[in-house]
Amino acid sequence: MLATRLLLPQADGTLAAWAPSDVPRHAVTPQAPPRTRVAYAAAHVVCDPRSPIDPILGGAVDWDSTLAYRRHLWSLGFAVAEAMDTAQRGMGLNVGDARELIRRSAAEATSCGGTVACGAMTDALDPVPTPRLEAIEHAFLEQCAFIEAQGCAAIVMCSRALARTARGPDDYVRVYATVLNALSRPAILHWLGPMFDPQLASYWGSSDLDRATETFVEIVRANAAKIDGVKISLLDAGREIDLRRRLPSGIRVYTGDDFNYPELIAGDGEHHSDALLGIFDAIAPAARAALVALDDGDRARYDAILAPTVLLSRHLFAAPTYAYKTGIVFLAYLNGFQPHFRMLGGAESARSIVHLARALELADAAGLIVDQEAAAERAALVFAVAGIR
Repeated sequence: MLATRLLLPQADGTLAAWAPSDVPRHAVTPQAPPRTRVAYAAAHVVCDPRSPIDPILGGAVDWDSTLAYRRHLWSLGFAVAEAMDTAQRGMGLNVGDARELIRRSAAEATSCGGTVACGAMTDALDPVPTPRLEAIEHAFLEQCAFIEAQGCAAIVMCSRALARTARGPDDYVRVYATVLNALSRPAILHWLGPMFDPQLASYWGSSDLDRATETFVEIVRANAAKIDGVKISLLDAGREIDLRRRLPSGIRVYTGDDFNYPELIAGDGEHHSDALLGIFDAIAPAARAALVALDDGDRARYDAILAPTVLLSRHLFAAPTYAYKTGIVFLAYLNGFQPHFRMLGGAESARSIVHLARALELADAAGLIVDQEAAAERAALVFAVAGIR
């Protein structure tokens, strides 16, 4: 069998034969949305490898394959978080394509009964060194208005432009009040840590996370009527748990912690986190099975399903964390959700071949490789480019 002949590159420079796991595969079958948690999967985009646009210029999106993957996530009962960092927003996906992605995804959600919320950023201002606060507000408002016009809620993401321009916490308080007060439906407020985007260091006006948290909580409390929930992507479970206790009643916390999501979603008996996770793109069948178990009150089964996915997630999101999208797309390729391993901006080269080999092993051990023989064949093609045969 091809799977048993696949050679995996190791960290020490050697090659080792792949020993496919015999754990049961997670079924990819239609499911209703979870009953006890709200679960968003931040979805990746599929690039068009036949586009004449050079990767260094971003490349082009394969719209059919990109929307097909969203239908896959909706069929499993997930809501889709669109045009987020998992979709290479600001890291390959340009402003025009992000707008088109939102439009197409919203229309597709309407046609098939899916739920989608969309990222609003100020990426149109990224080339401007220090834009005025008025320009930042306008950029946010324009994107939020476009998203709401598609019938979707906005996910108000962190702004690189605001991080460059703001002189302190008061500027964040002003901009977010202006943006949130203009919305017609409650939004999700996103705190994306610098491990995901180094340009967001010192967000909320301070490099001290305790001070930044105070400003963040102040903004949420002052605008609670306009906020459905907050997405916390700091990879710090303790800080997320503390925030859950401090936020106003009715404000959801959507965990974006791809290291500690099982315990955060399960909760502590008093509070829990809902989910808006990039890793759910890669582990969707396992995550859905775990949420079924949680709905049924079976915590032991929930933990058992998710435990091996955490090993995979911590590997995919290892430093530099912002390169996690490469592993996400590699696994989508291995499982046949796209016919190639190419990414916008040439990001398929962001991880080592050793990293990808380990991702295959961990995904297989978590029951997430649908067809081991087909995955081995696809992986062999990627490894061959690196001279491994």
